[in-house]
Amino acid sequence: MKIWQKNIDVNQFVESFTVGKDRELDLQMAKFDVLGSLAHTEMLETINLLTADELKTIQQELKNIYAEIEAGNFTIEDSVEDVHSQVEWLLTQRIGEAGKKIHSGRSRNDQVLVDLKLFFRACIEDMVNQTSTLFNQLIELSNTHKDKLVPGYTHLQIAMPSSFGLWFGAYAESLADDMELMLAAWKITNKNPLGSAAGYGSSFPLNRTLTTELLGFESLNYNVVYAQMGRGKTERILAQAMSAVAATLAKMAMDVCLFINQNFGFISFPAELTTGSSIMPHKKNPDVFELIRSRCNKIQALPNEIAMMITNLPSGYHRDLQLLKENLFPAITSLNECLEIATFMFQNITIKDDILKDKKYDYLFSVEVVNDLALQGVPFREAYKIVGEQIENGTFAPSGQIHHTHEGSIGNLCNEQIAAAMQDVLSQFGFGKVNKAIEDLVK
Repeated sequence: MKIWQKNIDVNQFVESFTVGKDRELDLQMAKFDVLGSLAHTEMLETINLLTADELKTIQQELKNIYAEIEAGNFTIEDSVEDVHSQVEWLLTQRIGEAGKKIHSGRSRNDQVLVDLKLFFRACIEDMVNQTSTLFNQLIELSNTHKDKLVPGYTHLQIAMPSSFGLWFGAYAESLADDMELMLAAWKITNKNPLGSAAGYGSSFPLNRTLTTELLGFESLNYNVVYAQMGRGKTERILAQAMSAVAATLAKMAMDVCLFINQNFGFISFPAELTTGSSIMPHKKNPDVFELIRSRCNKIQALPNEIAMMITNLPSGYHRDLQLLKENLFPAITSLNECLEIATFMFQNITIKDDILKDKKYDYLFSVEVVNDLALQGVPFREAYKIVGEQIENGTFAPSGQIHHTHEGSIGNLCNEQIAAAMQDVLSQFGFGKVNKAIEDLVK
């Protein structure tokens, strides 16, 4: 029997359609459902809806279930609708009538809201840690290869000298900015909706401040109607932050696919990290980066997908919101996998030396020659015209020297400042406080 069911059996066809993929996806939220119940029941005892003995029994069994989930020994049975029902059913089977009291002052609506917030917090921590690891790898590569020059392009035409120090560092700084958006998603996520019930509160004298502290939330979603409105909004904001990281990875992956091409030949990877062709024995394809590019482009569509699913919904809960999990949960896994394998690939990258000694890159230095003339007192527009005529009549002779010293240029990468900016963002997430609260709940 469903926890909401009275005395009428639901048509099996309708039940199958409405449950959808909930059982499969809810397994990812199982331990967070238990955490929410641990906090909620501790609060219920303080307002005399549970006795001290009932609380002790309930909490001990909830912790047992939590341990089973952590050990991979938890399933949602086919006869059970979702993770909330499974946990409550297990609890009641094991401890009896006390298990039936844990839903007091709570609806499945705010129960799933708090489950999702706790789940998203953990996912954000994973994504931030993976991004930080890739960031550190890029900064290390930038410093290591700071003096290795590479063509810079505009319009896919050779433009000016760049360097692998600049190239790796650019994507590192991009990730630092992406974490600003992820921090915003974290702040929206890290607010407690528990106690909003079905979106209109409860006549029980709930202590929402207590559950906020117990679960390590920074604050509450105060207005109970807004707490329910946060379903969908939170997912969209998280998807936007994920989309920013994905955009960085996709652009970087495209650069790699160009740079590894034989017509560029700037970088290479060990043969065992590339794939071959069924007909062309010479092929070493960058399939990893092609898949990163495509996966991350798919993730960039996620905010719009979520927006379309929640557009024009009035306030209050609607079953439409159930489907958000089907889009968002796999995307979180995919982004983490892309971050992890990108770090692995860059640990094995080889950078070619002396790329710009090839004569076809001579024109990269045209701006350097123009600037040298300007430094000698020739007006810039006149210097530009002189060098342009040399290029047209074939007499242009590049110096091959670069003199970039300003902040963020080839000769002054500012990687220390970029790393400091990243660290400043990372320090604001407050994962330590959250993890300490969770440890205290389950100990």
